[in-house]
Amino acid sequence: MKLMWFHLMPYTELPENFRQEHPSVWVDIHSSLFDPKRAHLMYNDFMDELEYAADCGFDAICVNEHHSNGYGLMPSPNLIASALARRTTQVPICVLGNSLALYNPPTRVAEEFAMLDVISGGRLIAGFPVGTPMDTVFAYGQNPSTLREKYLEAHDLVIKAWTEKETFAFNGRFNQQRYVNIWPRPVQQPHPPIWIPGGGSIETWQWCAQMDYVYCYLSYYGYKAGKATMDGFWAEMARLGKDRNPYRAGFAQVIAVAESRQQAMDLYTEPAEYFFNRCLHIDPRFAAPAGYSTEATQRAGLESMVKKAANAQSLIMGDKMNRGMTMQDFVDRGYIVIGSPDEVLEQINALADDLHVGHLMTLMHFGNMDKALTQYNTRMFAEHVMPRLKDRFADYEDRWWPQPMQPAESATPAAFAPKLAAE
Repeated sequence: MKLMWFHLMPYTELPENFRQEHPSVWVDIHSSLFDPKRAHLMYNDFMDELEYAADCGFDAICVNEHHSNGYGLMPSPNLIASALARRTTQVPICVLGNSLALYNPPTRVAEEFAMLDVISGGRLIAGFPVGTPMDTVFAYGQNPSTLREKYLEAHDLVIKAWTEKETFAFNGRFNQQRYVNIWPRPVQQPHPPIWIPGGGSIETWQWCAQMDYVYCYLSYYGYKAGKATMDGFWAEMARLGKDRNPYRAGFAQVIAVAESRQQAMDLYTEPAEYFFNRCLHIDPRFAAPAGYSTEATQRAGLESMVKKAANAQSLIMGDKMNRGMTMQDFVDRGYIVIGSPDEVLEQINALADDLHVGHLMTLMHFGNMDKALTQYNTRMFAEHVMPRLKDRFADYEDRWWPQPMQPAESATPAAFAPKLAAE
């Protein structure tokens, strides 16, 4: 099992009354809530946390793209990944991802991902999300009925830009370029491994099978709620004649580790309630625009995580409607894997059994968690849980993992040279 450290980079100082006074954390969140000087400190703490996770031995560090929101402060994950490429030496960097339909032309993605792969020495995992409706339809003004078609065309252009050796012309419905000839070109050949973040679309499952890409279910609500979606994914893989290699799939999970379950409840209650009640406070009018979900997905009764988050208030009764859910609610519903190392290990083994996923994207920072607590959570997991999970799925080959340059071939940033020489 590959254990990856995933950062959402939320704004950590939304007011206590945010849920009552503001309709949504996404799209129309008011600019008066953002303090650039405070965000300067947040970004640098977030970078420290990602680098710390790399030092702790996580298999990869992960970033993603969102727009116009307080849930995730990464409109350009490539900027973060570029800094990480210089501030780390061996750990793969997973960008989940670049929302292809938002780039005009999409060759910008081909160029920037190639740069990241070259700077990092072949450590890039390239994520290609369709994108949430808040990011794509509302923040960037895309037509929901043509979004998937535009995304697929952009994908084809990026792949051809990476793999075609000669300058070529591209004439699609949405993109027309007389000369496509990207420089630089990626280290990994024919291209970096491609992962597709998704929320449960049947077409996305089928496309991942067709293209032999990793499907990543970025769930907010834990492995118990995610079982139905992953069961559907594996059933579709079986129908299409694909093997049950667990590395075909990834899953995101909020995790909170401490010396004991009670200590974990004490330490992580505030950031968990901040995350679920403020960071996921999404106005339903932004969650499911007409034309965004395909007919087959609607017929199957599948909902994206965004729509589930927007509809979460329907699960809250009485006075909880205004104040939000509590930590005990999250634990009872299985949103959070929480407890002592032994308890967390038991829950992750259950996750691995139930979902059959080989790439686990751990959310060790969530909500308004500060750097010290994030590093404690990360260290506890790395030292006391992670070593006991390494042998999960050892009989399977991960064909979707980066193939970096050999250390003897790769550059050593000056900041690491004295340390490596001493070792």
